[in-house]
Amino acid sequence: MGQPVTVVQKPTSRDDVIRFEINRSLTGMEALRYTAGQEIEGHRPPDEGARRLLAHAGVESVHIYSNVITVDLGAGVPPGDLKDEIGGLFTYYTEGVVPEVPVGTED
Repeated sequence: MGQPVTVVQKPTSRDDVIRFEINRSLTGMEALRYTAGQEIEGHRPPDEGARRLLAHAGVESVHIYSNVITVDLGAGVPPGDLKDEIGGLFTYYTEGVVPEVPVGTED
């Protein structure tokens, strides 16, 4: 359940930089940059997306501007499943996840 995000990986002029374009805006007109080792305290979609991407080995930084996500990788690091990670950003119920029932609504 949730909203799958359509993700298109675009080439860049550098092998260690990957650009993704998605079908929704995460930041509006605000540009955000996150780096490896940085504590990300927010819970907005760009914060969660950056947290997930930075959890992958070799990801050095993430820049998000509207619907464009740019990922800087270490030298020789393959992109792996970063595209899938972004695509699942708004998917809340995956196999094995049990939805919470708010208190007072159980039968």
